[in-house]
Amino acid sequence: MSSTQATVSKILTYSIVDGPGNRLVIFLQGCNFNCACCHNPHTIGECNHCGECIPACHVDALSLVDGRIAYDPLACDHCDACLEVCPISANPMVRDYSVAEILELAREYRPFLTGVTVSGGEPTKQLDFIIELFRAIKADKELAELSCFIDSNGHLGAPGWENVLPVTDGVMLDIKSFDNPTHQALTGMQNVKSLESARFLHAAGKLYELRFLLIPGKTDSDAELDSLIGFVKELGADTRVKLNAFQHHGVKGEAIGWEKMTEVGVDRAAERLRAAGIDNVATPAVYL
Repeated sequence: MSSTQATVSKILTYSIVDGPGNRLVIFLQGCNFNCACCHNPHTIGECNHCGECIPACHVDALSLVDGRIAYDPLACDHCDACLEVCPISANPMVRDYSVAEILELAREYRPFLTGVTVSGGEPTKQLDFIIELFRAIKADKELAELSCFIDSNGHLGAPGWENVLPVTDGVMLDIKSFDNPTHQALTGMQNVKSLESARFLHAAGKLYELRFLLIPGKTDSDAELDSLIGFVKELGADTRVKLNAFQHHGVKGEAIGWEKMTEVGVDRAAERLRAAGIDNVATPAVYL
């Protein structure tokens, strides 16, 4: 087995919102976007071992050893105070996992699982690990029937997708805005690569779901929805579209002051898509 490891922020052993069925979800640390509206902002940065999180830990689960943050999961009470004070939106509670360790976890929960999803952060930043993990799952008799999904912002280029798609069953891809200046304001990056990835994945038969985040006054306009409709029709009107609603859960900074997207607003957008002939539209089951 390869010694390739990934820096993991969190693992969920049960999730019904990260792909079809019940999934084991591995949240990898680090992202190439810096989304103001991120619901997992602590997965964006990569720890630089500055030590500013240590005083915030009231149970002494964090320390500095040889110039690096050391984390004691047994002492931690998961108050997450360290996440609030980190100046670069990093998680000091990360852990390096090997492919073998993830496989062991998948076997433990196999009776309850439909598949495995790698998320983030942006998981494709650790592409070698994803390829080795998915390849190992496909080769394992006990796990081979699990589907392997990626939840991505789409900033990976075609050569990267070509390397990982042979062992990937589906990709859930986020588009934050079709207006490039708006996308750049929301994420710090242009949307060109994300749109190119959506086209590439759809042509390869691996685009499971196109996700669009509705933010009042920013991405819920008629112009944005018309662009979404046009793009989906370009791909194929049967493309599955997931409309997500901006909420305050987990967000930091200026986005706390943004208006939350209501169920009425989401339903309005969904009806607009359906009226345009796009019927495969999913909406949130819960609004927080």
